[in-house]
Parts: sequence; structure tokens; C-alpha cells
Amino acid sequence: MPRDLDEAKGSMVPPGGAAGRVPPLWLLALITLSGTLAMHMFVPALPRAARELGASAGAMQGTVSLYILGLAVGQLAYGPLSDRYGRRPLLVAGLALYTAAGLAAAVAPGVRMLLAARLVQALGGCAGLALGRAMVRDTAAPQDAARRLALLNLMVTLGPGLAPLIGGALSETYGWRSIFVALCALGAANIWLTLRRLPETGQRRAGISAASLAREYGRLLRSPVFLGYAVGGGCSTTAMYAFFAVAPFVFVDELHRSPHEVGVYLALLVAGVSLGSILASRLVARFPIERLLAWASGAAVLAAFVLLGIVGGGALSVPLLLGPMFVFTVGVGLASPMALTKAVGVNPKVIGSAAGLYGSAQMAIGALCITLAGLGHDPALAAASVLAGAGVVGQAAFWIAARAEGNARKVSHGRGG
Repeated sequence: MPRDLDEAKGSMVPPGGAAGRVPPLWLLALITLSGTLAMHMFVPALPRAARELGASAGAMQGTVSLYILGLAVGQLAYGPLSDRYGRRPLLVAGLALYTAAGLAAAVAPGVRMLLAARLVQALGGCAGLALGRAMVRDTAAPQDAARRLALLNLMVTLGPGLAPLIGGALSETYGWRSIFVALCALGAANIWLTLRRLPETGQRRAGISAASLAREYGRLLRSPVFLGYAVGGGCSTTAMYAFFAVAPFVFVDELHRSPHEVGVYLALLVAGVSLGSILASRLVARFPIERLLAWASGAAVLAAFVLLGIVGGGALSVPLLLGPMFVFTVGVGLASPMALTKAVGVNPKVIGSAAGLYGSAQMAIGALCITLAGLGHDPALAAASVLAGAGVVGQAAFWIAARAEGNARKVSHGRGG
């Protein structure tokens, strides 16, 4: 039997040993939110911190790019390690790093220490992103997992959307160092809650070797099903970071709106992701995951091209910008948990590795899209082009994954006959 199909069959039920130990979803959501909240929470305070530390604008921007890099790289380690040693110990270790790094950033005397602290903070914060998803998939079959993952996926988008608002308020009231004090406190609270409320959900695999884990990881990297859903899921989720990154320039410089309105507009788009997540949790019981994924991702791509046409035609306005972007974000909220469910269910033996690799792909794609959106002299055109391009790549990736699944199923049925 082909491996992908065999793994897909195995993913129809949660791994043995996890039954009866379902982690509180609200706690997994809070831990996931803490990892993404720190990504852009410091952005409003960059100019003030640069003046106080005597640092250049480029060095301060590094505190954001290093954090995204840490989120991408760190998840590659947490996944395989959690398959070997368990989810809970790795999560506690990650949260401890996140908390200690937040304290170090709060007292940093110079930009070098701040940069180092931000990288360590990301390496700790990404534990929640990877392991929260793995814990959900440990304890739920695909349809229920899609409903629960919808909330965690919302946190991946909600964090970067709300972070500048929270960070700006803290910086204006208490100074930029208060941002890291707040993140440190959040990390400490998460450690306490994890120790008290979060059970171990992974299978105990004490006899498994690092070499065998590496082989399973290699199988994921060679699986067109996993890679298709991972790349497609990243293009359908964190590509939106490109718009978040340039939104202030678009609304203030191009559309001549006041800076405080930017937060309102971004909150509306985050509400679109929330609506999509709610729809995902309701519709997954009525329609196949594959069909919902096709509908949602298709709607998002169409909205991106409509926006590109509006910008290219010189007809950009606040309503004509928010309309397509709201449709896009609803599609993101609906498609993301479906892609994630399919990806992490490819091989039930290494759910942690799959979740970590998926999360790493998300952040890498998000970082790439942010970089591309910064090119050129027209932020709106750049962002619309990135969203449309990412949508096309995502659709192609989903098609490859679905075709590989279908071919594996046909071969399996042929052999069974």
C-alpha cells in the first residue's frame, strides 16, 4: 500500500493512548496567541526604542525579522523532539525560554542584547504554535480536529493583527520596555497553567531513536501530499502578513486616512478571519474537508485578483480595499484549518514533526511575503501582487496534494482488488 494513503487511513482516528486526555482548547489558544502576539507587538515602539538605545532603524527592524526567523526555525526542532520526548515537557521548556527572554529584552542595555533576546523569545514562543496543533491532532479525528484547529489558526492571524494596538498602548503609557514585561508575565502565566491544566497527549515512544525520527521526517519532506498541503496552507494563511506589514502606508499615505483608523481597519480584517474560523467549525460536519478547502481557497484567490485589478486600475479607496480583503480573510479563516488538518494527518506516527514542519513553512512563507511586499514604490500594488501570486502558488500546491492522494487511493484499491 502506498505510504501516503496508508498514513491517511491511519489519521482517521487519533493516536492510541490519547483518549480521555483532551487538553483545554482555551489554554492551547492562549499559548498559541502568545507566540504570535510577540511578533509585531514591539513594532509601534521601534522609533522610541531606537532613540533610547542609540540604534539604527535597520537594527531595530531586525528585532522583528529575527523573531519571524526564530518562529520558522524553532518549530523544526520542537516537532521531532516532542515525538521523542512528549509534548508537555517540550512545551514547558519553550515557555520558559519565552519568559526568560522577555525579561532579558525588558532590561536590555543595548540593541545587541535586545536582538539576541528577541531570537531566543521566538525560539521559545514557537513551541506553542507547533505543539498546540500536535496536541489537538493527538486527541481528535479529522473533522473534530478541523473545528479545534480553526481556533488555533485564528490565533496565528489574530496575534499579528492585535499586537500593534496593544504594543502601541503599552509603549505610549508605560514606555517600550513595558511591552516585554507584559510578554514575560504572559509567558509565566502560561507555564503555571500548563503545569496545572495541560495533560500529555502524545504517545510514549521511549524506544524510538533519533535516526528513526529523522527517517520519518524525511518521509514527510518527500511526501507530495504533505508538502502540497503545507505550502498551500502557508500561502493561504501567513501570506496575509504582507498586507498587515504595509497597511499603515496604504491607508495613511495613499488613502490619506488618520493613523488611528488603521487599527480599526485591521480589526475588521481580523474579524473576517474569525468569521471564516466560525464557518469552518460549523461546515466541516456537513461537507468534506477537501471541498471546503477548495471553496475557501478559491474565494480568497478570486478576492486577491479583484483587489489587484482595483489597484492596477487606479480606483483604490477604503471601501474597495476593505471589501476584497474582507472576503480574502474569510477565505483564509475557512481554508487554513482544513489545510492544517490534512497536512498533520499525513503520518500519525510523527504528528509533532508534521505540525512543526507545517508551522515552519507558514512562517517562512509569511516572511517571504513581507519581504516581497516591501519592494517597489507602491505598497498597495506590491501587497495585492503578493496576495495574488501566493494564491496561485497555493492553488497549485493543493492540486498537487489532492492528485497525489487520489493516485495513491487508486493504486491501493487496485491492489486490494
